[in-house]
Amino acid sequence: MSHGTESELGLSVQLTGGLLHDWQQRNRQATIPHAITELRKAGNLENLRRLADPSVGPYRGRYPFLDTDLYKTLEGLAYEVDRDDAPAGAREFFDEVVELLEQAQAEDGYLNSYFQDPDQPKQPWSDLGWGHELYNLGHLIQAAVAANRRLSDGRLLTIARRFADLVVRKYGEHGEEIVDGHPEVEMALVELYRETGDEDYLTQARLFVDRRGRGKLKHTIFPGEYFQDHVPFRELPSVTGHAVRMAYLAAGAADVHLETGDPTLLAALERLWADMVATKLYLTGGLGSRHSDEAIGDRYELPSERAYAETCAAIATMQWAWRMFRATGKASYLDVYETVLYNAYAVGLSADGSAFFYDNPLQRRPDHEQRSGAEDGGELLRRAWFGCPCCPPNIIRWMSELQDHVADARDNILYVGIYADARITAGDLTVNVTTDYPWNGEITLTVENAPSEERTIALRIPRWASDAQLDGQSVDVGWAVTTRSFKRGDVLRLTLPMGPRAHGSHPYLDATRGAIAVARGPLVYCVEQQDVETPVDDLLLTPTAVTKATARQQDDHLVLELTAGVAPAPPPELYPVITEQTPGSAIDEVPVTFTPYFLWGNRQALAMRVWLRTERDD
Repeated sequence: MSHGTESELGLSVQLTGGLLHDWQQRNRQATIPHAITELRKAGNLENLRRLADPSVGPYRGRYPFLDTDLYKTLEGLAYEVDRDDAPAGAREFFDEVVELLEQAQAEDGYLNSYFQDPDQPKQPWSDLGWGHELYNLGHLIQAAVAANRRLSDGRLLTIARRFADLVVRKYGEHGEEIVDGHPEVEMALVELYRETGDEDYLTQARLFVDRRGRGKLKHTIFPGEYFQDHVPFRELPSVTGHAVRMAYLAAGAADVHLETGDPTLLAALERLWADMVATKLYLTGGLGSRHSDEAIGDRYELPSERAYAETCAAIATMQWAWRMFRATGKASYLDVYETVLYNAYAVGLSADGSAFFYDNPLQRRPDHEQRSGAEDGGELLRRAWFGCPCCPPNIIRWMSELQDHVADARDNILYVGIYADARITAGDLTVNVTTDYPWNGEITLTVENAPSEERTIALRIPRWASDAQLDGQSVDVGWAVTTRSFKRGDVLRLTLPMGPRAHGSHPYLDATRGAIAVARGPLVYCVEQQDVETPVDDLLLTPTAVTKATARQQDDHLVLELTAGVAPAPPPELYPVITEQTPGSAIDEVPVTFTPYFLWGNRQALAMRVWLRTERDD
């Protein structure tokens, strides 16, 4: 859960229309009811229920962290159950799970249905590398804080504090020096400190960050790099290991910095972020290039068809980005946040809201048959649920919290960083934002209420909007700042250029060398085989063709139409001998429709590409 809407100016953001609002409506109407059904079917509730009644049956599922799927769902539900249009059955589910947690919690505060299972040979705290007990606690805390803030319901907070107090006693300043195999609790403990004012929680979060990489965790199966535990956090040369773990750890360290002002943490975070963006992040904002170990990979190791780019890693990257913006005020962090939001995160959910991608490649070959999540059987594209279903509930909670990451307010400045139809109140200043973003770059802010004193409004100008204008005047990339005594009815008009762009890639990035990708505004586009007669692998593209592309309304989104070349027939050999320059120019041209990347995979399981070969002038 983010603290982004809580500032000294009393910030409140409500989405009132547009794409993000529509996503939240889909979350309420489709995704949450679907998830409740799947959680019941998977046995998550029975795993808690059987602690009081063993006749319910054995523990269901193969992982020790399945309680977190309930916690993440509860966090999302804290935003939804008191709404007039609350998801069907959401309140009943929320109350049922909370009551089961109250009954299941041990006398000392411990709570984990896997390790409390009487038939489980492993004991609590016996496998910190893989047990995920503190990871579980982290998600419990975030659900508890959300419920306390949004619903004034302190039941979960009481449960979470009992468990957190146990951890402080056992692993605090005077306890055993350990860390968990899966970072996440660090963010949550800082949030618990913010909610309660108890500094023991902030201290515990700092200890967990500082202990990592100092031999406090027993490594099994994978080496220390997988856990970001081979060197102390401040000495990490680059983001590394399991992608979700890495980004959660960095976000937690950023939270510790935000509350302690530790400059050494900020320096490490800025260095790691810069290296990640420059060498390890996909064009879509996806993080993680290896299916093996769900790992980030080497610098410039960014294969398209084997991109892992787990949906949870997208959410973790956004959490880190938001905290870096909060720590530095730099718009560049929100540029990355926005890229992830509209691409690497949004693609994880189907258009109807009831099926999910676990991994998010940038290419699908015609004969590809591996299922998302690397599970046998089922659909070739998105799946209704997973044996390790960490991504679907994560999508739910983040979707419910989108408004928390639209704006920020501090030092009498209202920062509007993500554009959507919204009503934003910062103390005695209220503005209404109207826009058709990300399809259209026209954004209007109308002042509804304003104080007599001067206020400052800062509008983010994305890095791709070099020709942006505010009230008819050119503004630079970064923040466009307006300071004056606003009056009711005052209007700010921002125009962001939305021409199609052709992107190349760094020459060290072998996988996409000599290829072009298409983007418009914050959206990355792709070609699906359904939208072109020629095999997508034979298409050739030029920057000129991209700049001539036209946008066309299709259903509730915009597609791009352009003309691409068709490559000559390839040689029959896999590795032909080259004796002269191989012809590369097109022998024909065909019309091609480019679809927003986040919408791919909602039709037949056919080929798809983000990156297309460049047509050479021979």
